[in-house]
Amino acid sequence: MQYIQQSLAEGEELVHVGHFHWMYSVSAIINIIFGFVLAIGVIVLAIKFEPVLFGVPAGYDMMSWIDKVRNLHAGVKIVAFFMILMGLLRFARMMIDKATTEIGITNKRLVFKRGLIARYVGEMNIDRIEGVNVLQGVFGRIFGYGSIMVRGMGVGEVILPPIADPIKFRRAIEKARNV
Repeated sequence: MQYIQQSLAEGEELVHVGHFHWMYSVSAIINIIFGFVLAIGVIVLAIKFEPVLFGVPAGYDMMSWIDKVRNLHAGVKIVAFFMILMGLLRFARMMIDKATTEIGITNKRLVFKRGLIARYVGEMNIDRIEGVNVLQGVFGRIFGYGSIMVRGMGVGEVILPPIADPIKFRRAIEKARNV
């Protein structure tokens, strides 16, 4: 909350802080797992179809799985490596987003800041908020997370990332509007 704390005006106080739900971290970890599963799938398919495509080398049936993987074409190994790398990069991006995003409501405005090097800040005065929509899917309802879409008069809309307890966040916006 470093940015929000630094940007508070005189007489402005923090009403509520939005946090990412733990399911966001789980979905980031699933990206790593998915990358590994895809890489293993590529390797298994290559081992299965390489003899069909390129002919069976001598002693192929006697080879262990490790030897079969070692003897795979370099292109297959590179594709499998990139599958793992893409899962890891997606995980890293999601964790950086989580670490560098600040969402808060003060008694005067809604503040949404994200970015590590470049900074994107979306601010909306509380008195200019026209409507607040809670976007929750089935898993969001079950596990208690969701996105918030805030529409402002003449400002457009700000869609916040999935946060924990979006109903409480919406109530905090209503509370700040009524103060």
